[in-house]
Amino acid sequence: MAPDSDGRSMRERMLAGDLYIADDPELAEHQSRAMDLMEAFNTTPARDSRERRRLLAELLGEIGADTHIRPPLRVDYGSHIRIGARSFVNYGLVALDVAPITIGDDVQIGTNVQLLTPTHPVDPELRRAKWEAAKPITIGDNVWLGSGAIVLAGVTIWDGSVVGAGAVVTRDLPANVVAVGNPARVIRTIGPGSA
Repeated sequence: MAPDSDGRSMRERMLAGDLYIADDPELAEHQSRAMDLMEAFNTTPARDSRERRRLLAELLGEIGADTHIRPPLRVDYGSHIRIGARSFVNYGLVALDVAPITIGDDVQIGTNVQLLTPTHPVDPELRRAKWEAAKPITIGDNVWLGSGAIVLAGVTIWDGSVVGAGAVVTRDLPANVVAVGNPARVIRTIGPGSA
């Protein structure tokens, strides 16, 4: 059974976090724009850092000073991603920004990390009808996401935490902890002088 039509566009429904149909001309145009910018960024020569930065500023909702992102980068829209200052993103980030993705200052993101905001209904009829939704992801300041980590829709990782390589974060993590595994679980607290 399809959700009731309330007069909102699919983009308005998507941005509100409600069920929407992704196969929509307005959304397709936004995604095409993102794909063009992604392709340009991912193929710009490494020595042309000024052009790479310009493309990221056009693609992303916000990118802080002294933040570096290594290609390839994959996004849905780009414009729903905000990343703070002095952060570093290594090769292969997949950031599906159907809902907002907010990344703080001084964040380290390892290779092949996935930030996945989309969700799909459990009801098979809604899935068959192509309805989907999304929940935001927030990464606090000075977080380290190890290579291959996956952060799922609706998760907040608070300041100073570390997510081990290959971990799958299915629920919020408090500040200053180390979490590993699938699903990720806290294995210790980080105190002053922790190595």
